[in-house]
Amino acid sequence: MTILISLLGTKAFSLFVFMWQEAAPAATPKPVDHFSLMTMIKSMGAVAISVVVILMIMSVYSIAIMVERYLTYSAAKKQSREFAPRVAQALKNDRIEEAINISDKHRKSHLAMVVSSGLQEFRAHSGSSDISGDEIEASKRALQRAIAIKTAEFKRGLSGLATIGSTAPFVGLFGTVFGIINAFQAMGDAGQAGIGAVASGISEALFTTALGLLVAVPAVWLFNYFTGKVDGFIVEMDNSASELVDYFIKNRTKQLKP
Repeated sequence: MTILISLLGTKAFSLFVFMWQEAAPAATPKPVDHFSLMTMIKSMGAVAISVVVILMIMSVYSIAIMVERYLTYSAAKKQSREFAPRVAQALKNDRIEEAINISDKHRKSHLAMVVSSGLQEFRAHSGSSDISGDEIEASKRALQRAIAIKTAEFKRGLSGLATIGSTAPFVGLFGTVFGIINAFQAMGDAGQAGIGAVASGISEALFTTALGLLVAVPAVWLFNYFTGKVDGFIVEMDNSASELVDYFIKNRTKQLKP
């Protein structure tokens, strides 16, 4: 009897294990579809690829402007620091020719360009026995022209940064709109509203939006930074022009004394 009960218990346990295995879900893992960046780019349509190419061109152009402007401003600042004390000492000793020669050796300095223009105009009339007020006014106009020319040179390329900073997000948004349109078309073609039907179009839309912001944000930052640098250079040129005009007036006063 004991042996019979033991055999029945073993059979019952085996039957329970069999039924549990049949009822349990299959443990076989499903293959995972790895969605990489390259996969997303390869699945892009012609419009999205065109948007990406345009944004990349804008990015390269803005980087070129950033590097060129940074080197230009750094050279102007460095040479102006070397130029200012040397030309001030020359003018203090009334050596106008030496001051002009010093200016010619610092061609990248914005201060040197302004001072050289004013001194050359002043030198043209300094040989006369008397320097009139009209001649000083002519020197002032030469200084103003030099400041205007140098300011335009400093601002060259900044309008391109401003344009890229303001338009790149909208170019990305243009790609976003077409990505969403493609997502809805894919959903309609598949006849279902699952995430798999719209994943490609949505990812395409988000990618162009992110790329547009990635191009625009540095351009806006650098535009504001460079604009501040240019404003500082303009103040320095205005101050140098005012000091040079004061020098002309003092020189005229010396000539008028008996």
